[in-house]
Amino acid sequence: MKTDVEELSPTRVKLTIEVPFEELEHAFDVTYKSLAKQVRIKGFRPGKAPARLIDRHVGRGAVISEAVNHAVPELYNEAIQKEEIFALGQPDVEVTKLEDNAELAFTAEVDVRPKFEVTGYEGLEVTVDDAEPTEEQVEDQVNNLRERFSTLVGVDRPVEVGDHVSIDLSAAADGEPLEDVQTSGLSYEVGTNTVLEGLDDTLQGMSAGDSATFATKLVGGEYEGREADVTVTVHSVKVKELPELDDEFAQLASEFDTIEELRADIRSRMEQVRRLQQLAQGRDRALEKLVDSIDIPLPESVVEEELKRRRDSLEQQLAQSGLTKEAYLETQEQTEEEFEEELAKGAASAVKAGFILDQLAIQEELSADNSELSQYVVEQAQRMGVSPDQLAQHLVETNQIRVAYTEVVRSKAMDLVLSKAVITDESGNVIESPKADSDAEDGEEAETVEDVEAATAAGAEELDGDDTAAEPAAADAPAAEAESAEADRK
Repeated sequence: MKTDVEELSPTRVKLTIEVPFEELEHAFDVTYKSLAKQVRIKGFRPGKAPARLIDRHVGRGAVISEAVNHAVPELYNEAIQKEEIFALGQPDVEVTKLEDNAELAFTAEVDVRPKFEVTGYEGLEVTVDDAEPTEEQVEDQVNNLRERFSTLVGVDRPVEVGDHVSIDLSAAADGEPLEDVQTSGLSYEVGTNTVLEGLDDTLQGMSAGDSATFATKLVGGEYEGREADVTVTVHSVKVKELPELDDEFAQLASEFDTIEELRADIRSRMEQVRRLQQLAQGRDRALEKLVDSIDIPLPESVVEEELKRRRDSLEQQLAQSGLTKEAYLETQEQTEEEFEEELAKGAASAVKAGFILDQLAIQEELSADNSELSQYVVEQAQRMGVSPDQLAQHLVETNQIRVAYTEVVRSKAMDLVLSKAVITDESGNVIESPKADSDAEDGEEAETVEDVEAATAAGAEELDGDDTAAEPAAADAPAAEAESAEADRK
């Protein structure tokens, strides 16, 4: 087999492959065996007809076509392995020459990873938020706890913003009551504007026993979007009464005896959470800085595939939540153009980050063993709310072990970047990254890893000895795209 590689662009190549017919012997053997089982030739049992009779029965052209269809994928894979091409996606194949008993020639155009080196990742300077909460932030948490122990007390006065009311609602259109659009005893906080447009304005100034009618558009249900006259009747008006912030409240709301002990505990817990957030923030910002520091071309098809995945995932999440895209854009305060621009930017950034981490893993000879793959399966299963065995089996059956392998190796590459970075908080304090513990941290978790290791090992064995980089995987596929899009915004 002769292979010629032409670089069409930094991210796309064209392979021209020429193969003498004698090298197609295996493909013809497979083809004849397959056709022999399908055709019925008098005097021969199924599967026993000789090749010359099969040629005559189905036609030599059909046999050659079938053999070529079988041979081309194998020849293509052999060529990219030999030429050490990091192919992405499926190739565009065209047979350019096919002469019986002479030669097969075809071309294959395919996107490839750009060639580059990851440099400058050692000593990246990253700034993260302070871990120590401010007094105001602590008081916000204290007040949130205080809200949970509040009580509603009735008042004898007109409704004001912030009051809690008990109301009845009924609707009519063109003077005809809408029987299915009514509710009784609805508890509602005035000013939240979460029920009907115009309800909050109508309620203000009303008293218990009052009724009023206002015009609005109905939301949800059979009459969504229809103009209607809605009558609201107020049964009671209540205000939220908060407990005093004293030692008695501390004893009611916690195991502490004094309010100062409660505040100190809240401050300590907030600091612990914020220290974990510092590490996550440092990881994100280090990757962002690394991505911005390296300029590489990106294959359009790979970016488009990632963009489509994000768009489809978002649409699925919106459908599940009952939201329209228009409503979602309104909550994000974005136009359609701004949303698409941000989505495209996020897709390109994700693909670029994947390439960089893949290349760093190659440079540093990073890999993942069965135990690490199994640990990844356990963690993802916990996030998804399924058993590790189920997820492991799904990955094997759908040939997604490569995706899991890629994610594990990329995570190790990112850990390397983070370990080399200089992370400081806004006050100038250096943040130390925790060292990974090589020993099992939990006996029960280790046992769970062993339970799924057998399932992942079968798929992982296929990766052994494979020097090619994986195709960029969809980042965090199980996560909701609405959440992913929001993360990109920030």
